[in-house]
Amino acid sequence: MLSIKGLHVYYGGIHALRGIDLDVPDGQIISLIGANGAGKSTTLKSIMAMVPKTEGTVMWNDKNITNVHTREVVGQGIVLCPEGRRVFPDLTVEENLRIGAYLRKDKDGIQKDKDWVYELFPRMKEREWQLAGTLSGGEQQMLAVGRALMSKPKLLMLDEPSLGLAPLVIRDIFAIIKEIKAAGVNVLLIEQNAKAALEISDFAYVMETGTITMSGVGKDLLNDERVKKAYLGE
Repeated sequence: MLSIKGLHVYYGGIHALRGIDLDVPDGQIISLIGANGAGKSTTLKSIMAMVPKTEGTVMWNDKNITNVHTREVVGQGIVLCPEGRRVFPDLTVEENLRIGAYLRKDKDGIQKDKDWVYELFPRMKEREWQLAGTLSGGEQQMLAVGRALMSKPKLLMLDEPSLGLAPLVIRDIFAIIKEIKAAGVNVLLIEQNAKAALEISDFAYVMETGTITMSGVGKDLLNDERVKKAYLGE
């Protein structure tokens, strides 16, 4: 599906990504874990063409998308659910979801996917006509994920979906990520909650200061002493 090779990104004089290699095969949840400032969000933004790439390639289903515009990346089936939710606060839940489908023309398919989102997030159905800005933090995160799903992605990239949420809500969010994978949507997940991310990941990468320092099966990294010490507080 997605393959990144030798990717370099600079922010002014800062070398944010230093030649990273990363793959997201079909049918998997892939996690990228690391401390603040490691380059995780920059990786997702570079895939989405939201930051310029200095060097390297991004391949999607054997097509080179390194230099295409963000709109075309979305049109190819890659969607980012950004950190901080960023819902439209003065629009209703339903209106936010419809904005997620702005590139689509298949009216029946849009309705079908909206029904699926409401099945995944029953609370969103209950609050269909409520303004997004009046939702709780957890509900806004659910809406942000639902809005991303409305674009019918083949690859859903999630940037810190558990940030600032209560433990019970975090548990629900990660359960839903597994349901999304089961429905045939591939997932690239960025998380500071390394334990929760590694528990559901088929494969994971550890990033430090713009480089990939470790990679492996999620549960193997979960039991790795270096990962435990650095990211799991053990």
